[in-house]
Amino acid sequence: MNAKPKGSGSAGKSDLAPGLYICATPIGNARDITLRALDVLADADLVVAEDTRVSAKLLALHGLSKPLSAYNDHNAARERPKLLSRLRQGARIALISDAGTPLISDPGFKLVRAAIEENLPLHAIPGPSAALAALTVCGLPSDRFLFAGFLPSRQGERRTALRDLAPVRATLIFFESPKRLAESLADMSEVFGMRSAAVARELTKLHEDVRRGSLCDLASHYARQGAPKGEVTLVISPPHPKTTDTARLDAALGMAMAQLPLRSAVDLVAELLEEPRRTVYERALALKGHG
Repeated sequence: MNAKPKGSGSAGKSDLAPGLYICATPIGNARDITLRALDVLADADLVVAEDTRVSAKLLALHGLSKPLSAYNDHNAARERPKLLSRLRQGARIALISDAGTPLISDPGFKLVRAAIEENLPLHAIPGPSAALAALTVCGLPSDRFLFAGFLPSRQGERRTALRDLAPVRATLIFFESPKRLAESLADMSEVFGMRSAAVARELTKLHEDVRRGSLCDLASHYARQGAPKGEVTLVISPPHPKTTDTARLDAALGMAMAQLPLRSAVDLVAELLEEPRRTVYERALALKGHG
């Protein structure tokens, strides 16, 4: 079931169906909220938010006054059973984040999963997302991408996480704290090597800024300029396609095939040169055919 437009039912009655509404809110510009989201917020029995102070301002801006309840990392375990109980009784609850789409780097996931386990109705009310907004303006490949959230704050843990992501053949999207931006970019440059990137800041706001360049250049820029203001989304290009050094591969295969059976030689060379086994095997067959 989906939420129906406000006012489509009889006078004084809401046509909003019972359930949990995962409702996207603006990431900066207050006018980016959807008409459907406003309908849901107007007719919901309760609005659940990370920070009720932030959400109260949003509701007031659109002329709405609704009961608000905080749901965040600090109180989620205590509040989740209460919310589930209300959903069982047929309540209409809107789940929102401080900005953007709920569940994207916020605590809503466990509430949604618990609702699914109890077969309680869920409704997606899509809208703004900083990750997707940054992807659309960065100029990097968008056919395949991975949102990786926030990186660890400690450098060792951060570099370990980046090494795990380095082989992923997709555009990478991160959220980052402005005060850690320069050091995170430097670590990315060290781990990922020469890649294109974009730093999207204050998206949809008055001082929106998108700076594009190599990871190395961006790291140098923010090291000189200091921490920027506002919310930051980082977008990193996929790894550049690896080109095979055919001469090196042929030399290695020649030596290996002189001492080992074909398959053993292929396995050895593929491991030593970190080349796909299929590529090495096809080259070995070609060399053997010319022998």
